[in-house]
Amino acid sequence: MSDLQRDVQAAIDELVEKGVERGLQVAVYLGGEPVVDAVAGLADPATGRAVTPETPFYNYSVGKGATATVLHVLAERGLIGYDTPIAEVWPEFAAHGKDRATVRMALDHSVGVPGIPLTTTAEDLCDWEAMCAAVAAAEPWWEPGTAIGYHAYSFGYIVGEIVRRVTGRKISEVLLDEVAGPLGVPGELYFGMPADQHHRLAVLEDAPSPEPPEGLPAELPDLPMFKAAPMSVMPTAAFGNRPDILAADIPAGGKMSARAMARLYSALMTEVGGVRLISPERLRRISAISSEGVDAVFGNPMRWGLGYGIGHPGAFADPDPTTFGVSGAGGSTAYADTKTGMAFALTKNVLSTDFTTATTISDLVRRELAG
Repeated sequence: MSDLQRDVQAAIDELVEKGVERGLQVAVYLGGEPVVDAVAGLADPATGRAVTPETPFYNYSVGKGATATVLHVLAERGLIGYDTPIAEVWPEFAAHGKDRATVRMALDHSVGVPGIPLTTTAEDLCDWEAMCAAVAAAEPWWEPGTAIGYHAYSFGYIVGEIVRRVTGRKISEVLLDEVAGPLGVPGELYFGMPADQHHRLAVLEDAPSPEPPEGLPAELPDLPMFKAAPMSVMPTAAFGNRPDILAADIPAGGKMSARAMARLYSALMTEVGGVRLISPERLRRISAISSEGVDAVFGNPMRWGLGYGIGHPGAFADPDPTTFGVSGAGGSTAYADTKTGMAFALTKNVLSTDFTTATTISDLVRRELAG
């Protein structure tokens, strides 16, 4: 056992022992080879089922990294271009002046359709045709390409429908055949997960709610984020444990192991087990800054590549960021670092309101590898 594996294992064991986390996985690849594959705790406290490296977790927006990757694999084969108008493959998307919106804008969150109807229910999210129709018919919040704002749910339907229009197949099928299968993790990376596999999932639970700060207004402020989606479909444990949500293609998120995501990000940078997903030239394109500025939905400074956030968490001021990836509501994360060739993923089943665990373990790994 390497020192790094031992140190990561000790760190996550301590988090479980202290009750900070219930169950979690950490996977790290370096230069295409696994250097950490650590698990701790329980996938299901009710039965005592332990987390294993193969346990899938519903990791919400971490799945956007897989969604973008599917599209890049198609682009690598010449099936779609980043500057192709979305309406060229999906004519209905041209409604309300979105005819010039491009695939690139969908990937870098500048396409201008960050919201879904405020009447949307959890059942609606499972209806692919209805959700795509709603997104296509939406009026953009801004002229496509002129601003950025996090497309929490709509990202998955827009990119997923582009994939479907180009291939004639569901994005979940393309993910299996073109990414998860070739990488040797077909049972560890899903959008819609077959019902007969749900017993393998980690069971989600909400972290205790922090005490609200004194002086909090009685009514929520009128912020754009509250106009992007109804509260009924916000990422909670109850939502993420629903069988219909787990079985549906909602590729703004995904069900995955840390090992599968670390392997995916590694295979974007180099060969993993004989498989490299994209060329070095395309890697440079997708990991470069495509859009940046103040997010029109959440109000934070943000940089996007083509489907991935750019820069290590907390390093927005870095003039030369080399990391790209996507974190998810609840505190899980996955990313790659093109400078070091390191791919990192952490999954967990206690949905926290921050990324303290992911940042702590990520910093430990980066520090030891640098040393």
